[in-house]
Amino acid sequence: MSIIDGRAISSELRASIAAEIKELKAQDLSFAPRLVIIQVGDRPDSSTYVKMKLKSCQEVGIDGSLQKLPDDVSEADLLARISELNEDASVHGILVQLPLPAHLDEERITNAVKQEKDIDGFSELNLAAIFKKNAAAKFIPCTPKGIMYLLKHEQVEITGKNVVVCGRSDIVGGPLSKLLEKAGGTVTVVHSKTSPEQLKFYCSNADIIVSAVGRANFITGDLVKQGCVIIDVGTNYVPDATRKSGQRMCGDVDFASCKEKASKITPVPGGVGPMTVAMVLDNLLESAKRSKKA
Repeated sequence: MSIIDGRAISSELRASIAAEIKELKAQDLSFAPRLVIIQVGDRPDSSTYVKMKLKSCQEVGIDGSLQKLPDDVSEADLLARISELNEDASVHGILVQLPLPAHLDEERITNAVKQEKDIDGFSELNLAAIFKKNAAAKFIPCTPKGIMYLLKHEQVEITGKNVVVCGRSDIVGGPLSKLLEKAGGTVTVVHSKTSPEQLKFYCSNADIIVSAVGRANFITGDLVKQGCVIIDVGTNYVPDATRKSGQRMCGDVDFASCKEKASKITPVPGGVGPMTVAMVLDNLLESAKRSKKA
């Protein structure tokens, strides 16, 4: 069994991005990749993610800035702010931190970001391109892109393999299943309506399992076959009296029982999470490079 170290792989990628940005800036003094994050309100979890993204930008030479709006901002005002950033040629990526307050339409807001600056890959145009056979999205959503990078880095063969994706969200499960299919995998998507019998049948025959359902211990050792590759996307919190906070983070996969069978497995934390942030940087760099060619 080999643990896929997302932190180490992410660190390697960030170093490569930083080196490329440094080289491009040396060649062209006007090259200045810039990301603007829009945060509505003061959710503690959102603030933590924003700080992490801004710190990562600083480390690789990206100009990352935050535009914080009040929790009660109107949808019209938020859309106007996005429109301004869409037209600002110095901005190469716009990231609207989710979730948004209930009075704001997340779909309308994410679709308002110009496709060329949608580094999250959440707009309908980018998602639709993933599902077209011969189309290429401007940007692939960061978590699916990070998972595909991990599989390639670990030299996991996808072509001809049975792949099970647990979860069908627009952010992870949906686009990832299509990316895996385009890579040659035979993909089955399971979800909340899948019966326990079906879940066991499909998982026990899978060469690769990716779980992104947000449910602790959703995948247990008795469901998987020997030698399976397991990618755990889940972020869940369970009670833990030994921790000061009274809880600990875990994924969808029961790591203890699954690691005995898996040939490769990602931990939580330290697996997919670091790759998601790295792909924000990777997408932003790609956007900045495209803008110079335009």
